[in-house]
Parts: sequence; structure tokens; C-alpha cells
Amino acid sequence: MVHDLAVFAYAISIGFVAGGLIGSFYQLVTGKRVNFELLAEGGPFVFVTAIVLAAAGPAVVMRNAIRAQFIENRPGHWLALSTIICALWSFMSGVFFLSFALSLTA
Repeated sequence: MVHDLAVFAYAISIGFVAGGLIGSFYQLVTGKRVNFELLAEGGPFVFVTAIVLAAAGPAVVMRNAIRAQFIENRPGHWLALSTIICALWSFMSGVFFLSFALSLTA
């Protein structure tokens, strides 16, 4: 039981950190902060933007949720719900990145 929770937490951590790194790298290369409005801009790199947002999504959602909590004074349950969504999204991303890393070593 404890081992399963540790693996779950590890996958969440890997997914969130990888998303943050990908989002920071995107901002370094393009000079634009990653947000969901980038998809509306269109252009030739919309596919790359969609992939970046799929990976960096948890970091973007948490950044927006924390800003909404402290700047817009949203109710606390919005932050809690956003945290749950980000944890599940990070878990799925983390499993993908770990599977990819393990397939490279095999």
C-alpha cells in the first residue's frame, strides 16, 4: 500500500516537474509565457503549441488557480478542485514520461 502511494507521488512529481521544464523551455525559446490562449493564435506552430500545452498543462492550471485564489479571491474549493485536476493530469504525464524513459533504457 505504501509502495503504491510512493509510486503515485513519484509519477505526479515527474509529470509536474517535466511540465514545468517544458513550459520554461518554451518561454525561453519563444519569449511567450505558456497559456491556453496560445492555441487561439493559430499559425504554423499550433501543433507544437498543443503538445507543449499537453505536457505543461498542470503547471499552467496551477499558476492560474493560485492567481485566481489570491488576486480574484475565488472560493477555496476552486483551488482544491484545480489541485486535484492537476494531480491527476500530472500523474498521467508522469506515467507517460517514465514509460518513455524506461523504453529508452531497454
